[in-house]
Amino acid sequence: MTLLYQSHSPYARKVLVSAHELGLADSVDVVHHETSPTNRNAAVFAANPLGKVPVLLTPDVGALFDSVVICDYLDRLGGAGRLIPREGPARYQALRLQALAQGLCDAGIALRWETLRRPEALRYPPLAQGQEMKLLEAYEHLETQVEFGALVSIGQIALATALAWLEFRDLPGFRQRAPRLTAWYDDFCQRPSMRATPYDGETQDGGPQ
Repeated sequence: MTLLYQSHSPYARKVLVSAHELGLADSVDVVHHETSPTNRNAAVFAANPLGKVPVLLTPDVGALFDSVVICDYLDRLGGAGRLIPREGPARYQALRLQALAQGLCDAGIALRWETLRRPEALRYPPLAQGQEMKLLEAYEHLETQVEFGALVSIGQIALATALAWLEFRDLPGFRQRAPRLTAWYDDFCQRPSMRATPYDGETQDGGPQ
């Protein structure tokens, strides 16, 4: 299998951490690709009409995207339920936590557009404030409402890679607001799968800055 990857994408890192946790990392050839809505990558578009990574090129079902679909494929390949429980409350707890983590990344990316990536004259501060509010509300929810459990799930992987990305990008932090969440996160970051997949690099946007 070949994984079209980006070393500073939380969605891509979630896939690669999952592969490590499932014992599949040696079966995946990781190829870094820079992508951005303003900087077309023809090789990625050839595999994914949305032009985004991650994309997993598989021998049986072709190109898979996005990260949710790829992780489901890897989970079935590597153990059928090790990261995504097949049934019962545990399944929906894991999927719900993954959805919350995806939302953290989405809000963080949108916040960066309004504070850094978009030309300054085109930025809209109320939108930036709204995205920041999503991050802070999510931190509060995670601190007070979520039990992480002992078993590693796709939800935990998604959350850890999301929080790591938010710190990597110096976005509004969770440490002072959520000590219980912070303790869980710091412990999870010691896993070999996380230590093997550090973030690196900067987004390469095209067009006027």
